[in-house]
Amino acid sequence: MRILLLGSGGREHALAWKIAQSPLLEKLFIAPGNAGTSHWGENAPLAVNDFAAIRLFVLNNHINMLVVGPEDPLVKGIHDFFRADADLQGIPVIGPLAAAAQLEGSKDFAKQFMVRHGIPTAAYKTFDAASLAQGLVFIRSLKPPYVLKADGLAAGKGVVICNSEEEALQEFTSMVRDSKFGKASDRVVIEEFLHGIECSSFVITDGISFLVLPEAKDYKKIGEGDTGPNTGGMGSVSPVPFADKTFLQKVEEQIIKPTVEGLKKDGLEYIGFIFFGLMNVKGDPYVIEYNCRLGDPETESVIPRINNDFVALLSAVAQRKLSEHSIQIDPRVCTTVMLVSKGYPDAYEKGKPISGEANVKGSLVFHAGTSVKQGEIITNGGRVIAVTSLGNNMQEALDLTYSNAEKIEFEGRYFRRDIGFDL
Repeated sequence: MRILLLGSGGREHALAWKIAQSPLLEKLFIAPGNAGTSHWGENAPLAVNDFAAIRLFVLNNHINMLVVGPEDPLVKGIHDFFRADADLQGIPVIGPLAAAAQLEGSKDFAKQFMVRHGIPTAAYKTFDAASLAQGLVFIRSLKPPYVLKADGLAAGKGVVICNSEEEALQEFTSMVRDSKFGKASDRVVIEEFLHGIECSSFVITDGISFLVLPEAKDYKKIGEGDTGPNTGGMGSVSPVPFADKTFLQKVEEQIIKPTVEGLKKDGLEYIGFIFFGLMNVKGDPYVIEYNCRLGDPETESVIPRINNDFVALLSAVAQRKLSEHSIQIDPRVCTTVMLVSKGYPDAYEKGKPISGEANVKGSLVFHAGTSVKQGEIITNGGRVIAVTSLGNNMQEALDLTYSNAEKIEFEGRYFRRDIGFDL
């Protein structure tokens, strides 16, 4: 099988690594990929939203399947684009159609969906520039802390938690009136704060049945002890100790099944991965958010624990035969630590030479923001490299991850040294 994988981050490197292990694979292309993905396939210089260029590449290279890593092309309708094209419509796309991708593309859409289908989530209201005054009144009616979410896509950074009423009023005004997150915050969801501990659940679905993938917990804040601004993710662990059999059963019965059934009832065709951002509130799961793809850096901790032939799973999704498969999970613990550029998540420099990867022993190194210049691997993003390790327990996996993270160097390198601290 000839597969094109869209994306360029750590998630895509982990997926490329896994897909390349399959005996069913003939050739893997990654577009645009990064310095690490080229070890597992051929990088193709295509932008993920340039559908016309992707079309030509798919036809010229006899691609049999498109796997979409990031959310942007899904929300913009790449699956619909393939469906509408006579030359492409026979090629399966792993990723939902645009209408179903609104689960991630619009926070308000997702909240309405959850309320409609009885899926546990925080109480909320949505406001825009025209209803700014009502939004300010609503904030004053709540107790701190306050949760403000940009309705649209904001690269994982559109959620702000405010501890004071004054801060919430300023932040809300900045989002709606001053376009803090661009068009993404034209509308803002204000919701009640849920007290608990977060984790992420993932499924792969063919729109009929689903398989539950290993759960994970990621760490969004830049600073140790979960301090400072949100990032795209600084590390992750899988499995999650507090997500025991009872909790995961509740997740499946109260959240996953109603979501898959709700999509069917609403006539939203969904093929691919669903990410459930969850809050464990005194043993009960609530949905914080949906993503229409795998999370990052959770993918780097989840994918190494899946023992299945991944291409066989993707083919079963494409053929609507997922019910004939079961998931095989490695019982070991997997931990990921993200090495980031100095200044991230704010302004940061690119082009710093990276060294030391050859000294890593016993861990997986997944590239995120990297590229090659004159034969040298350099930084090309805020999140640069994910170091991932399997261990018999969390401490063993973390010790190995951290000892190897120290070996990879670039100017201004930073990583959190407390991943898993709360578990």
